[in-house]
Amino acid sequence: MKNNKPIDRVEEFEEAIKQGAEHQQRYVLRLYVTGSTPRSTRAIQSIRAFCEAHLRGRYDLEVIDIYQQPTLAKGEQIIAAPTLIRKLPAPLRKFVGDLSNVERVLMGLDLRPAQGNGEAVE
Repeated sequence: MKNNKPIDRVEEFEEAIKQGAEHQQRYVLRLYVTGSTPRSTRAIQSIRAFCEAHLRGRYDLEVIDIYQQPTLAKGEQIIAAPTLIRKLPAPLRKFVGDLSNVERVLMGLDLRPAQGNGEAVE
C-alpha cells in the first residue's frame, strides 16, 4: 500500500497542473477603432484596464485603426466601431461599444458565469 501513495500524489500533481493550465488560457483579442476619437480612446483605455485586471500575463491585444487598415476590418466584417474580437480561446466572439461595462465583457469572454438575478459578481 505504501508504494501506491507516491503514485497517487504524482497523479494528483499532474491533474492539478492540467487544471491550472486550463485556468491560464491565453486570450487573443483584437480591438477595431476609428482613429483617435473620444469613443475609440475610451474603448482602448477600458479594454487595457480590463485585461490588466482580469487577464494579466495571459493576453495579446492588438489595436487596429480601421482608417489605416481597412482591409483587416473588411476581412473581419466589422460594421461598427469600436469592436472587440476574441480570436482565442474559441469560439470567436465580438463586442461592440466602448467596453466600459465590465460585467458584460467578463461574461462575454467566459470569465464569469451569467447571473440570473442581475447582481454583479465580485
